[in-house]
Amino acid sequence: MTRLLRDTMEDWADEARVPPGLADRALRRRAWKPYGAAVLVAAMIAAVAVFVTGQRSPDPVIRPLDGVTLPARPSPAPTDVRTDTEHSPPTKLIAAGRMAVSAYYRTRREPIENGLTRVRYDWSLYDPRTDGYEQTSYAWLDVAPGLQVAAVVEGDLLGKRVGVLDMNTRQVLRWYDLEHTVGSVAWSPDGTRIVATAYASYPNIMQGKGDQMGPVMTASPRTGYYVIDTRTGETAYHELAALGDEAGKPSNMNGRQDLGWSLDGTLLWAPTSTRPDRLFYTLDGEPRQAPEGERCRRGTSLSAISPDGRLVLGGDGMPTKITEVATGRVAGRQQVLQLHAWADDENVIALGCAGKCENEFDNGLVLVSVDGSKMTQLAANRDSNGEGAWRWVLTLR
Repeated sequence: MTRLLRDTMEDWADEARVPPGLADRALRRRAWKPYGAAVLVAAMIAAVAVFVTGQRSPDPVIRPLDGVTLPARPSPAPTDVRTDTEHSPPTKLIAAGRMAVSAYYRTRREPIENGLTRVRYDWSLYDPRTDGYEQTSYAWLDVAPGLQVAAVVEGDLLGKRVGVLDMNTRQVLRWYDLEHTVGSVAWSPDGTRIVATAYASYPNIMQGKGDQMGPVMTASPRTGYYVIDTRTGETAYHELAALGDEAGKPSNMNGRQDLGWSLDGTLLWAPTSTRPDRLFYTLDGEPRQAPEGERCRRGTSLSAISPDGRLVLGGDGMPTKITEVATGRVAGRQQVLQLHAWADDENVIALGCAGKCENEFDNGLVLVSVDGSKMTQLAANRDSNGEGAWRWVLTLR
């Protein structure tokens, strides 16, 4: 049960994007207080593995609009290593190999009614004009592969307007007006379509205080999603109920249940807090089996398999390990906390910690080799357990 609790808390913090301190407390096994653990165990038992399929509209609502011409992606893409180890959050681009920190967010908590807490997100976006990052006023954003355009949600917490922002000019190329409020956006792997997850109310609501703070254990307000095709301008809405409390099915205890894309862009996936960590659907919302051979870092759309297909990233916890896909043999171990994304076939962007890791909360992005013998600091170490700690978004360059 301790392992399950730790995995669930990692999901809440890393994948569901709740306050970063939750993930770090999950890494620190000694931080569990008996009372807090008992509450979570009881909540998990009460909300056992569940999935409510929900009623979908027989015919999705499709609103034809004009397409938009997107800026060309750089070819060949840059592969140099860029660091900013002096500033936290960074003021200069951080990148290594095929991946870059395209944006980052910081969270802040504000009390609301009934003793609950709302978690807000403040987003900063890469600015090619300054080669740094610029704070934005958008409720949510995501950067397309190539770092040329971003999808943005206009609004305070949720919004009914999604825009395609040219990152070079800072001008919105096209706005898409929607009937339902959305709380997140994610680009397809080819950078032509956007999935926007719809919510009836704001999903990031917490209960408790201090180490006992966690998501409110009620049904997620997710109602469905839009698929926006920037090539044609069409927006199609589909109902998709959040995971619920039907026994024997995958479940998710988070309010935020944002959708993502399969690696080939043919399917969508919804996160769970159980195993497997995601459920797959067609773009029309019909359930499908997981794509054969697809392996992603838990809760993300980043491939866990190296670009050449030989190696696969292991789970969290120092030391981490990388294994061979074909044999399962350990190819290398690394003195880092988490493995995040492949920079190239031999190096991985990871979460390392300062010094000899006496304090796992004092951590930052590093580039580490598969055998663990080489490590380059990419970003300044920061107190990831502190209020407002920044959290990166990694995107293909």
